[in-house]
Amino acid sequence: MNLWVVVPAYNEAHGITATLEALATQTDRDFTLVVVDNDSTDGTADVVRGFGYPGALHLVHETRKGTGAAADTGMRHAIAHGATHLARTDADCLPAADWTARVRAAFGDGLLLVAGRLRPRTDEAPLSPLRRAGLVGATEAAALFGRFRPGNRDPRYLGPYVMAPGCNMAITAGLYESAGGFPRTAIEEVHEDRALVNAVRTLTSAYGVRRDVRVAGSARRVRAWGLRRTLGWYADHRYRPEVVDIR
Repeated sequence: MNLWVVVPAYNEAHGITATLEALATQTDRDFTLVVVDNDSTDGTADVVRGFGYPGALHLVHETRKGTGAAADTGMRHAIAHGATHLARTDADCLPAADWTARVRAAFGDGLLLVAGRLRPRTDEAPLSPLRRAGLVGATEAAALFGRFRPGNRDPRYLGPYVMAPGCNMAITAGLYESAGGFPRTAIEEVHEDRALVNAVRTLTSAYGVRRDVRVAGSARRVRAWGLRRTLGWYADHRYRPEVVDIR
């Protein structure tokens, strides 16, 4: 298994060091890291170069704005360089220390796409206990609702919908290519993770949720927009703020 980890990054100079540290201290470090600088203007690429990552690191660039475009560039770069299995997290996230080990185990159990568990980071400005509990509960409810959402139901699908957050998912290289990859779009246009999952569902039922594949994600949108508006943003962009790229 030739595992590569892809991290799209846009203007994350102030925070990507924590993500790189989390990846550098994985219990299973038998993977190659690809950071995709999505045309940042704040020196993100310089921070990555200066970090001194202890493993194999590729820094590539994508000028087309969008998490979908940047993530797809990273995935296809990895495949072109021999990756057989791919995992993705984002530059504002902290994978658990056993993240890559758990991803590898899920693949070993026969899954072709792995959907991990996402929880709010605790090292940022803290959310109130009520707001944190509300966010966790809403995330679980959204995963359940996704199974009944009309956009996720189609007779072509070979299995039920699963929520696979883009910042905590893994997929085999072969399935990624067969499914067409992440749509090369901006986050304002399409939720690229949902689009990829639904493409996969037309090809195989060998996918599933692994709650032991854990990543802590930034809650900065919740702090900036509030819980209700943040949930509206992730639910088909019902809330559309003027500024999406909160930093």
